[in-house]
Amino acid sequence: MTDSSETGPSGTDLPEGVERRAFDGRDRLATRGEPVYGEPTDDGWRCWDAGRSKLAAMFESGMNVGLAGDETVLYLGAASGTTVSHVADFAGPTYAVEFAPRPVRDLVGVAEDRRNLFPLLKDARKPETYAHVVESDVDAIVQDVATRGQARVAVENRQFLAPDGRLLAALKARSEDVARDPEDVFEDALADLREGYEVLETARLEPYHDDHLGVVARPR
Repeated sequence: MTDSSETGPSGTDLPEGVERRAFDGRDRLATRGEPVYGEPTDDGWRCWDAGRSKLAAMFESGMNVGLAGDETVLYLGAASGTTVSHVADFAGPTYAVEFAPRPVRDLVGVAEDRRNLFPLLKDARKPETYAHVVESDVDAIVQDVATRGQARVAVENRQFLAPDGRLLAALKARSEDVARDPEDVFEDALADLREGYEVLETARLEPYHDDHLGVVARPR
């Protein structure tokens, strides 16, 4: 494996600690850290698979996510730690909210190798239950929650975000309504999101994730 570059598609800057490197002859995103989910590794670098990570797909889609590295992050919908483990590799304090006990057990194991990763067995729809733990003015909220009312979750958690912070959300159309056209679902979700945020950029996340919309926003 060889070092490639620190820019994404169309020259998009990557955060410090995220690089594009060659794995199996392909140029892929990578972070340095202990492996978590069987991803290819070499010389301390872990391949960050965009097919398994919405945030990686946002990078691969050329979105300007506004991350430089070492940010304080609130991650909503951490599951068993696939994406948040990569985030913790390049970020500062990373609070990982997940409501299902089984994935949180895996997440605790991931955190054993990452002292800046703090798993929280909490429901992202109820931010008051972890407001005493998460510090205020975090630099970024990363959201990947598969539940109805995804935009409302983002608005309710805006209280934690610094005035110049960023929301990086992956909206899943099928979590809102499996019968409606995804574009209509996204339009409604963005209207709800604008109650608390200025939407800076959106992009569909195909071919990595079907019927998902990546959103970059900042608080109003």
